[in-house]
Amino acid sequence: MAYKRNPVGRPPKYKSVEEIQGKIDAYFTACKGHPLMNPDTGEPFLDKYGLPIIVDAKPPTVSGLALALGFSCRRDLNAYQGKKEFCTTITRAKAQCEAYAEERLFDRDGTNGAQFSLRCNFGWNNKPAEAPPPPADDGFLTAMQQQAPAAWKDGTDEPG
Repeated sequence: MAYKRNPVGRPPKYKSVEEIQGKIDAYFTACKGHPLMNPDTGEPFLDKYGLPIIVDAKPPTVSGLALALGFSCRRDLNAYQGKKEFCTTITRAKAQCEAYAEERLFDRDGTNGAQFSLRCNFGWNNKPAEAPPPPADDGFLTAMQQQAPAAWKDGTDEPG
């Protein structure tokens, strides 16, 4: 039996957008965690504010997303994002990770980690762009500035 070979290498990991979107949704659902349940009553345990206690919650990260999708690192996810049919889906998923990190900037406990993630993964920068250095003066510009008033002494549009 002859095998049909893929002329460009390994076959793609995902055949459809729906397939990868299902795994992305499962990853973000798993990141939310689940409430700690009382085994006697089946009701969730509540904290002092009356909210359920959530266990196994973890922050959504680009690296975690890449691993959940079966990639070995986030660079592989970035390369897969280059495929036209998956670009929007992966970009939206990475934007969810970015939004979480951005929200943590307003949280007292997570600001340093959020800043690091936003700088490294999403290209954020807290320093203003530096002005370009002035052009090197080779003497020509200075000479032209000194001669210009004399060249235009009659006030017309023509020198001299």
